[in-house]
Amino acid sequence: MNESSASPRSKHGASVHRIQASDLGRSYLRHHLQVAVESLIRLLRAPVATLMTVMVLSIALTLPSVLYVGLKNIQAVSQQWQGVTQVTLYLSAELSEEQGRDLALQLDSNDQIQNLVYLSKGDALAEFKQYSGFADALERLDDNPLPAVILLEPSIDYLQQAQLDRLKTQLESVDGVEEAQIDMAWLQRLFSLTLLAQQLVIVLSCLLGFAVVLVVGNTIRLEIENRRDEILVVKLVGGTDGFVRRPFLYTGLWYGLAAGLAAWLLVQGSLWYLSGVVDRLISLYQSDFQLQGLGLVAAVVLLGLSISIGVCGAWLAVIRHLKAIEPK
Repeated sequence: MNESSASPRSKHGASVHRIQASDLGRSYLRHHLQVAVESLIRLLRAPVATLMTVMVLSIALTLPSVLYVGLKNIQAVSQQWQGVTQVTLYLSAELSEEQGRDLALQLDSNDQIQNLVYLSKGDALAEFKQYSGFADALERLDDNPLPAVILLEPSIDYLQQAQLDRLKTQLESVDGVEEAQIDMAWLQRLFSLTLLAQQLVIVLSCLLGFAVVLVVGNTIRLEIENRRDEILVVKLVGGTDGFVRRPFLYTGLWYGLAAGLAAWLLVQGSLWYLSGVVDRLISLYQSDFQLQGLGLVAAVVLLGLSISIGVCGAWLAVIRHLKAIEPK
């Protein structure tokens, strides 16, 4: 009897508790939404000051973003060229064209070599005329100063630096070969510079991110001082620190979001401005490379970081300065 009579009361109490928790959650979300909208409206009421702050933040975010995009494009180009390792053999001037072709046939049977092309003296001169732009000057020469060359690509299993150096030494010891040159040396230097640039981008991003935090923090500090009387009144009527802190955090969020969007627009505008020059440069190397932008993932990361930095700067300013404002 007691169990049956207690059961409806317990169910009714649990139902009331769930309804109260649900109402409390909806009220909490409505208040957050209201504060977010009010914070945005307050910023829009001072468009000049807001725009200046947003542009300062966006420029600070744009610089590392542009460097990141440039680094990504350089890495993409180097990856395209990474597999095109070529060794150039300059043959002795004393070799006849027939001897040069025989030497090329002998080297072609080497399992360390994947592809091989022989260029006679005449072929080398014709190619140099085509790509050098000095065709008229070369026509005035009495003799062909260029040697015959053999262009070869090492096999896939022989692309490591140590293996290439051994192959170069072996080829230079072949009779009739004056010099062997690995055309990947400049690309290895590019890889080293790319690694250095990557570290510089990380350092610069951290420094500029810290600068953005300081700018947002100083802006929120001024906002707190301007609303000192309002904060005092809210605390006098029992407003909690979280209640007082909330509008300023949303202000930092809006600053971060606006700065991230502006930075994305600046990056895309810079890429559009540079695309014509880059396309002309790439065409000189007969490549089909296309200039890459931030991309969806990088854009989302940029917005996420800018919002996080904005909220972090606002949080630091609020934690530091709100404690000094207490009703007496």
